[in-house]
Amino acid sequence: MRKTVILSIVAAAAFAMTGAAQAQQPPAPAPKAKAPVAAPKAAQAPAPPPAPAAPPAQAEAAPATQTGWIARCGSASRDAPLECMMEASAVLAKTGQAVVVVNVRIAPDTRAPIALIQLPLGLNLPAGAKAQVDDGKAVDLVIQTCEQRGCYANAPITPDLLTALRSGKQLKLSFQNLAKETLTIPMPLTDFAAAYDKIK
Repeated sequence: MRKTVILSIVAAAAFAMTGAAQAQQPPAPAPKAKAPVAAPKAAQAPAPPPAPAAPPAQAEAAPATQTGWIARCGSASRDAPLECMMEASAVLAKTGQAVVVVNVRIAPDTRAPIALIQLPLGLNLPAGAKAQVDDGKAVDLVIQTCEQRGCYANAPITPDLLTALRSGKQLKLSFQNLAKETLTIPMPLTDFAAAYDKIK
């Protein structure tokens, strides 16, 4: 009994000493908060280049030189009828790019001449175009369609206009660009009559 009491007292004293020692130890320092890591800046995409301006009528780019009238005939197959046409063009002197192309052919059903005129892009379409032989009366041309190569006007050649073309010196084609400035392209008629005689 006495031994049991002594053991209890010793155990209580040891427990009290252990608690006191733990009370004297300084508390463990709190872990330092890590500084927030800045997210890497996203690479800035280069600014897109400015959109190119709408191209003006190509006739403004440089002086144009004219080709003579050339006649040629051909057919789609051996059994197809022979079709003839004549053509002249005005091209940019530096690049050789066509500004105006005039194509004249004979309609197989009516045997009447028809002109297909190719004009440059960048036109004031509502204004249409005009054709004039020397100082004669100007003929209005309706621009019917446009595609990558240019804009097109298709018109029959009346007997009076054909007479003027055969005897005239110069065919002048005029049209407006997007700034509504009138541009005129002269086409010589020196060899028009000779070429037309080959296709009629």
